[in-house]
Amino acid sequence: MADFQRIHVGPRLSETAVHNGTVYLAGQVPDDTTQDIRGQTAQVLAMIDRLLLEAGSDKSRILMTQIFLPDIQDIGAMNEVWDAWVAEGHTPPRATVEARLANPAYKIEVVVTAAQKA
Repeated sequence: MADFQRIHVGPRLSETAVHNGTVYLAGQVPDDTTQDIRGQTAQVLAMIDRLLLEAGSDKSRILMTQIFLPDIQDIGAMNEVWDAWVAEGHTPPRATVEARLANPAYKIEVVVTAAQKA
């Protein structure tokens, strides 16, 4: 395992950085913004699954999650999708806040920090 690496490096940001066994994901937003909060949440969580796998981790190893919703009224529907996805017995610390997002069509953005598998 390398001491430090970046994955999916772009001109503005990297999707993932790994340092000393900790995985840091950039904020994940949906690709298909025509979907409702449930659909957008499912998309974002699938992206997180893929990025964590690429970095040698998974959702059971999440250390902290930050969820940003432009409309906090969506928290109930978002939680339905989250609760079905999160690893039972491994629910991470989490903050959910209302915030204006970069694209008004985004209904959710999620930032995750996780530990790599040993």
